[in-house]
Amino acid sequence: MRHQRPGPLVVDDLAAPRLPWWYRAAIRAARPTRGIVHLDPDSLLVAARRKASLRDFGDESFIEPLSILALTLDTESGLTDIGRLMARQLLVQLLVTRLRIVDVLTHYPEVRDVGIERPIVIVGLPRTGTTHLHNCLAADPALRFLPYWESLEPVSALPVIPGERDPRVTRAAVSIAVLNRVMPLFPAMHEMSAQAPHEEIQLLAVELSSMLFEASYDVPAYRDWYLRTDQTRAYAGMRTLLQFLQWERGGTRWVLKSPQHLEQMGPLLATFPDATIVQTHRDPVSVTASMATMAAYTRRMQHRSVDPHAVGAYWADRIETMLRASVRDRDAVPGADRALDVHFGEFMAAEDATIAAVYAAAEQPYDLGARLAIDAHRASHPRGRHGRMAYRLHDLGLERAALRERFRFYQERFDVPEEAP
Repeated sequence: MRHQRPGPLVVDDLAAPRLPWWYRAAIRAARPTRGIVHLDPDSLLVAARRKASLRDFGDESFIEPLSILALTLDTESGLTDIGRLMARQLLVQLLVTRLRIVDVLTHYPEVRDVGIERPIVIVGLPRTGTTHLHNCLAADPALRFLPYWESLEPVSALPVIPGERDPRVTRAAVSIAVLNRVMPLFPAMHEMSAQAPHEEIQLLAVELSSMLFEASYDVPAYRDWYLRTDQTRAYAGMRTLLQFLQWERGGTRWVLKSPQHLEQMGPLLATFPDATIVQTHRDPVSVTASMATMAAYTRRMQHRSVDPHAVGAYWADRIETMLRASVRDRDAVPGADRALDVHFGEFMAAEDATIAAVYAAAEQPYDLGARLAIDAHRASHPRGRHGRMAYRLHDLGLERAALRERFRFYQERFDVPEEAP
């Protein structure tokens, strides 16, 4: 009997999410917290100090973005009661991490002497193959990556007993399990696990200066602050956390990845002047459809309502902004041999050749150990194993022809081919 390949998966409830009964019950259970879950900066600072049993936040430059973000979340984002609880928990945890890293540096100043040398940094829009490439490189034991659990809680409250499971791993795994149950199509969009490589965008968030927040919430006032502010200080803070993680758990050469770097090439290169930049490219119309769909889909976790057309318009604007910054700043990378362009179609058609090219550009040995580790990862994580998504522009109120014209400057600059509708 011939088995037909299952058709693509489609999110058919973007505007009217169908939530599991138990999550709807959790939303109702959170209603008594209305009016007592505070998002004002003073309340968050007090809660973080109490949780960490520490007081010194160090440089107080984070207060300005915290205040703008907290006010926007409090008054403009349309969060549910459980969404407010989750937002408060996130902000308190970020502040706790800040307290802990300041405490570590006070007691162990040698952390600042740890060298972050020649990192391999993958920059590219979401949905352009960045995650797959990142995961492949991270499989090489010679390279250091940031696992998801470590990105959430980079500094532990207590020393981890050798041989015992780190409770931070368990907490991260539980959060992913909840996310996947509320959003069962999410693994097909972006598979996550507690131990898998993750973006350093969470580390930038410790400075309260990160694209993480606009990817998760409707925070236009915060977005405006972020875009008009030099992010060099935030990148320096991220580097300090990487130094600590390397000092604590080892590793010598990092492989990093975040779409945010596309529009922050100046701060990125000021922080890592010897980085190898690997930029991924894909038809930006396809990227916009998938990115905006994922953003709208995840809104159901914490927002009272979801407007897919508003989300579509927002991300079409932001993707254009990021791509224009990328075109503007690409020549800032010193030396043509320090930057490599990876086109999505070519990568999918010839993974081995693409990975070998990345290693060559980074001057990293692509030895037998690296090849075997990467092959083992790909064998255990085949693309599309959770199903393949179909992303529909009309669900987002977007028109292909208008987007094509809007992004033409980028496709011409990097010779990015169009994908079939």
